Amino acid sequence: MKTVVLCGGKGTRLNELTDKIPKPLIQIGDKPILWHIMNMYRHYGHNDFILCLGYKGEEIRSYFRNETKFKITFVDTGIDTNKAERIKMTKDLLDSDDFFVTYGDDLSDVDINKVLEFHKQSGKITTLTAVTPESPFGIIKLNSSNEVTEFKEKPILKEVINGGFYVFNKRIFSFLKEGYDLEKEAFAELSRRREICAYRHGGFWKSMNTLKDVIELNEMWTAKNIPWLK
Repeated sequence: MKTVVLCGGKGTRLNELTDKIPKPLIQIGDKPILWHIMNMYRHYGHNDFILCLGYKGEEIRSYFRNETKFKITFVDTGIDTNKAERIKMTKDLLDSDDFFVTYGDDLSDVDINKVLEFHKQSGKITTLTAVTPESPFGIIKLNSSNEVTEFKEKPILKEVINGGFYVFNKRIFSFLKEGYDLEKEAFAELSRRREICAYRHGGFWKSMNTLKDVIELNEMWTAKNIPWLK
């Protein structure tokens, strides 16, 4: 099975770094986050990647040009292309009914093969990985007199969110219509048809969206607290 990695965005929330390099090449330790993501899939036996390039894509191509650890197909999908359109451009490169899709900025210790098994058992068009994120803020509890009774530093939230790490069936291409946004329109239509399900992952997950996230991931690396590294 092939893994489509969406790594063409501009990463504007990290423009202090992405002015110089594309977001997927921001380093965690001594390797870009994109390398860490691909290594995670490789650990589970999936080592055939389609990298959807866009913003500063030539730098990603150059970094991995001599990489022998991964099998990579590069696809130039444009700078301002949305996620659904990028995925559509990979259709003719896929040689199995099911394929993986992931973003170029999320790390997790999710077992990719368990997600795949869940997907096959469900028979749905799309499976996403549902995660419970950490609150970006500490919270306080108040009593009826508005006295602070408890502090909680960045607790795990009760709600689940879409953590990416998808498995798609090729039937998805019927829902990737011209101009459609992947989450707001394609996924919304799939959910109305009950064709999208969620594999619940209770372990580690973190998205790299801000400079604070970059610092925290590198602090984890330095402390050798690296749950995503297999």
